[in-house]
Parts: sequence; structure tokens; C-alpha cells
Amino acid sequence: MVQPLGDSLRLFPSCPLLFPGLLSLAAPAGRTGPDDSFSKMMPRKRKRLTQLNAVLSKPGFSPADTSGSLTVLLDGNSSPVSSKYFSEEKRTSRLGTDFFNQPCISLAKSFLGQILVHKLPDGRELRGRIVETEAYLGGEDEASHSKGGKQTARNAAMFMKPGTLYVYQIYGIYFCMNVSSQGEGAAVLLRAIEPLQGLDVMRQFRSAQRKGSAKPLKDWQLCNGPSKLCQALNINKSFDQKDLAHDTAVWMEPGADVPGQQALVTTTRIGVNYGGEWAKKPLRFYIRGNKCVSVVDKKVEREQGATE
Repeated sequence: MVQPLGDSLRLFPSCPLLFPGLLSLAAPAGRTGPDDSFSKMMPRKRKRLTQLNAVLSKPGFSPADTSGSLTVLLDGNSSPVSSKYFSEEKRTSRLGTDFFNQPCISLAKSFLGQILVHKLPDGRELRGRIVETEAYLGGEDEASHSKGGKQTARNAAMFMKPGTLYVYQIYGIYFCMNVSSQGEGAAVLLRAIEPLQGLDVMRQFRSAQRKGSAKPLKDWQLCNGPSKLCQALNINKSFDQKDLAHDTAVWMEPGADVPGQQALVTTTRIGVNYGGEWAKKPLRFYIRGNKCVSVVDKKVEREQGATE
């Protein structure tokens, strides 16, 4: 049974604090409570007050409970509006688990054009558009860290849920960033990104790793390589095994400019001569004509262009 609004206000004296303007709707100017004027109100206001009554009379309702989500109808819309007095989850446009949950080669291609984001501890966000990737299939892939299904403490992230970061160190000083996919031990290496936001900060991070006499970096040189992008985004071993679908410091967002098939170049991976026949597999993908790509294969571009 729905209680009259006046009874609800007596039961919950703090309600006017939770619902600004509630008393002004319930009582005319100069009066302290509801009276006959309630029946004379415009139909729209009567409907809104009826809806408020329904909220206040729900079993177990407590105005002191601010941990949950309470909605009120004070703006005249048919949809509820969240009260500013209750916490509201901040929504961020980001790629979720379903996006990452695809075969390795498919994921490597799908990454092109998407946006990689790192939120620094001070709140600043660094963004870059992914323009080059490599697929490492695990299992029989002789160039993969997980070849033969071998799992170690170092490559454990490659065997975790799709969307898990695998960050490893090379030469004792540089880092490379990968993302796990479908497939036992399969992951995608992020080879290059096009910097979009926070370029001055990226340049500072890159410069800290370079000799003092080195020439200033141009924008397209900031992230045109797997270790360069990790330097520019300040990605290190502490990011290993983070979940891109849920982490609050690093994630991916849908890109507004995803390349079509004609803009996609498929060629061999870089620096994997130790992989035997697998070194010749066309498992590197990049966006044709993008200056931030680390290594351009002009021969393959000509061949692919001739067949299009």
C-alpha cells in the first residue's frame, strides 16, 4: 500500500535533504506541509509526486543507505534521474572482453585503428592509435615465447584470458607490450602507435631514455617501435598480467578511423629469424601509408596494390 506523501515525510524526516525541491512540490509557499492544494496541482506534478511516493514506500527503503543506487523523478522525464547524493559508476568508453576474445590473427588485425590509453597516476591520459601489430600463435609457432605450449613465470600472461597484457623485458632495459588472445599461449605484439594525446609527456618519457646530445624527436618517431611505444607511454613490467577490459590505468577504446581491407598490409614479422620457417609467415599487419609504422615493406605493398 502506498503511503501519502505527507506520511512519508514524517517517517523519513531526512527526505527533503535527499530530494531537493520535494517540499516545494508538496506544499504551497508559506505553508509547512501538504494540504488541499495537492489535489489542485497540475497533472504532471501529481504524477511525479505519485512516483516519489512509490519510491519512498518500497519495502526496506532507508534514506540513510547511501551505498546503493536510488533514482528520483524530479525533472518531468519518463526516465529516472540519479540523485547526486548517491554514488554513480563512472562509465568509460572502452573495448571489453568480447572484443579481445577472438583468434590471434583476427585480433591482431582488429587492433589496427583502435586507441590505446594509459592513465598516469596524476590523472593525465596518454593516447595513441594502433597502427602496427604482430601475431604470435603459440604451439607450433617457433618465434613465439610459448612455442611448444611451454608456460613459465615470464610468459604466464600469454595463457591467461584474452585481453591480458604480457609485458616482457629485452636487453635488460627495454619493454615490449603484448595482449593475449584466443588460443593456448597466443598473443599479439603491439609494434607501433600513432600518438594522439599527451605528446609532450611522451617526449619527456622518451628523452629520459636517450643521450643528451640526441636530436629532438619528431611526433611520428615517438612510438614507431614496440619498445619506443612502451617508453613513450611509460609501460613497464608492472603492467604485466593487467586486464585491458577492466584495469583503471590502461585500456583500449574504439577507434573512429578503423582501416578497411585495402589499407591493411600483411607481411612478415620483424627480428624473428630464429623462428625458422615461421620467420617467413605473414603475421605482421600495419596500416598502409601511416608514417608511424616501424618498418614499411614496399615490395609487399606493391604486390598487394597490383592485386587490388
